[in-house]
Amino acid sequence: MRRWVCVLALLGLAGCGGSSPDSACSVDRGELPSWATAGFSDAHPSAPHVLGQDGRITAILFGDPLVSPPDAKRSNKILWVTRTPLNASVPLKIHAVDGSRTVDRVVQEGPGPSIVDLPAGCWRMQLSWGAGQRDVLDLRYAEG
Repeated sequence: MRRWVCVLALLGLAGCGGSSPDSACSVDRGELPSWATAGFSDAHPSAPHVLGQDGRITAILFGDPLVSPPDAKRSNKILWVTRTPLNASVPLKIHAVDGSRTVDRVVQEGPGPSIVDLPAGCWRMQLSWGAGQRDVLDLRYAEG
């Protein structure tokens, strides 16, 4: 009996640690991080956003939900805000992975306002900008 309890416990743990596609690509619709509020008139603005895993960048989704193909009436606008302000314009490099699919994009003007179109899916984005600045976040593009 004891052996079966251990086996069942191990099987239960085997399912832990992973995240479902829905939780991996969830959007926070609450208050923005305090360092990402420049330009907003509200003292504590709320907006759809996704914070990078290391807290170095956030993607504020003005085109929420992001869709593929892009909607004819509105764009997939993302405002990229870095925790550490940049002194110069440096490209924001995006390496996006969804299963076996990979897509690379570059926002030449760097973090700031952009339009980023990707195929439908839950994309893990490896972001890099400036001198060694990196972070990772997940964005979902719904079927349009």
